[in-house]
Amino acid sequence: MSEEEGLRGGQLSAAISNSVVRVVAEYTGRGPTKARTVMGADSVFVVLQDTMTKGERTLVESGERDAVLDLRRRWQRAMREDLSKEVERLTGRSVIGFMSDNHIDPDLGVEIFILNPAEESAEA
Repeated sequence: MSEEEGLRGGQLSAAISNSVVRVVAEYTGRGPTKARTVMGADSVFVVLQDTMTKGERTLVESGERDAVLDLRRRWQRAMREDLSKEVERLTGRSVIGFMSDNHIDPDLGVEIFILNPAEESAEA
């Protein structure tokens, strides 16, 4: 049994936040400076702050907001599997849906994971 297994409440939320920040940093070269995870019955919402790299901020300042958002969407597609695996590992439940988006001003991101309903997870 891993150290993370059996985490609940705030500890589970913090572990998910830390994992998402780590994965984002692995892919982009820099992770968000703040993350907060909110859990619902069958969902996990991770709100990220201060997500952009120095290069992305430079592009935004030169009017390339759409290019930065497009790049973020490409990274999100590339990260989908690794992010979902982390949430599955920490929650013990399958991720059946993943949505992700970014906002430029203020610099925010959100990762949304829809989990297999609890009753289906218990039967499996």
